[in-house]
Amino acid sequence: MSVTSADLAVSLERVRKTYGGDQPVVALNDVDLRFVRGTATAVMGPSGSGKSTLLHCAAGLDRPDAGTVRIGSTDLATMSEKRLTELRRSRIGFVFQAFNLVGALNVEQNILLPSRLSGQRPDPAWVAEVVARVGLGERLRHRPAQLSGGQQQRVAIARALVTRPEVIFCDEPTGALDTRTAAEVLSLLRSVVDQAGQTVVMVTHDPVAASYADRVVVLADGRVVQDMPQPGAERIAEHLAHLGGHQPAAQSAARSENPYAAPYAGQPTASYIAPYAAQPAVRREG
Repeated sequence: MSVTSADLAVSLERVRKTYGGDQPVVALNDVDLRFVRGTATAVMGPSGSGKSTLLHCAAGLDRPDAGTVRIGSTDLATMSEKRLTELRRSRIGFVFQAFNLVGALNVEQNILLPSRLSGQRPDPAWVAEVVARVGLGERLRHRPAQLSGGQQQRVAIARALVTRPEVIFCDEPTGALDTRTAAEVLSLLRSVVDQAGQTVVMVTHDPVAASYADRVVVLADGRVVQDMPQPGAERIAEHLAHLGGHQPAAQSAARSENPYAAPYAGQPTASYIAPYAAQPAVRREG
C-alpha cells in the first residue's frame, strides 16, 4: 500500500544536527524518516548514535541545523516559538527519560498539568483508565519525592497520554520499570496505537520493548543503518549485537561535554513546563 503525505504523522527530510566544541559531533547526519499515523516505531542503536537527538528534533523540542521536520503537514521550521509551543501543547506528548516531574505537584496534578496549561477539560473516564493502567490509583496524592523511580516513570507516561496527542514520543519509557510494570506500560502504548490510532515513536535499548512496535529503526553515528518491520525480540538483539562497540571514543567524549546532549537534565520543573509554556525552552549553558 502506498503512503501519501496525508498518512504521515511525522516526517524528517535530510535532517542534520551538529554539536559544537573542540571536536564537533554530527548527531544526525542527513536523516530521512517517515512515521505513518496509527503505528508504533522503536528507535534503537548504540549510545551516542543520535536517538535522543532525533526524538527532540522530531518533537520540536530542538531545532535541526538543516533539513525539514513536519508534524502532519506542519513544517516546524516555519513556526515561531509561540506557535511551536501551542503545537506541543495540543498535538504532542513526550515521555522524558529523566521523568521531569514537577516536585511541588502531586501525582494527579502532574498528570493533569498538560490539560491545564492548554486550557483543555480532561476526559475523566480516560484519565481514570490511564491511571489504572499504569497502577497509580493509590498514589494520586503523593509527590514525586515520595515515589520510586518506576512510579515516577509511570506518572510521566500517564501525563503524556492524558491529552490524547497525535504523536507520543518516548525516551526509554521502560528503563526504570520492573518487568511486569514495563509490560503493562508497553501494552498501554500499544493500545493507544491500535484503538485510538495515535502514533508512538519510542527510543529504547530493550529488544523486548521494541518487539511491541510495528517497526524498528536502528541508528549508528547519526545515520539510519536499519529500517525494518517488526522482526521479533531475538532478531532485534542479533541486529544490535552486530553494532556492538560502534561508538567512536571521540564521539562519546564530545557528547559528554555537550550541554545539549541531555537538554532537560537537572531541570524538572522548567524542562517539562517549557515545551508547553509561552516562552522558548530554557537550556543549560554548560
